[in-house]
Amino acid sequence: MKHRRPRTALQKMLDAGDPTILDLVDHALSKGLVIDGEVLLGLADVDLIYLRLSAMLCAADRVAGPRRRRRRIAS
Repeated sequence: MKHRRPRTALQKMLDAGDPTILDLVDHALSKGLVIDGEVLLGLADVDLIYLRLSAMLCAADRVAGPRRRRRRIAS
């Protein structure tokens, strides 16, 4: 018997119908998205340029958390 991995929310959204780009962006911002990549350029087995890129995309309140309201004291 094969065990299936549970489907992610994104897979369910894609299978549910025709998702719009707005649906995909909203899902990425609410859950967060990390992109990580490396590029290595070389010539004749000599590594010339190494570039590593990392990016995190999410809504600002996910990173900073909710802000507390400051009470003003009336004088």
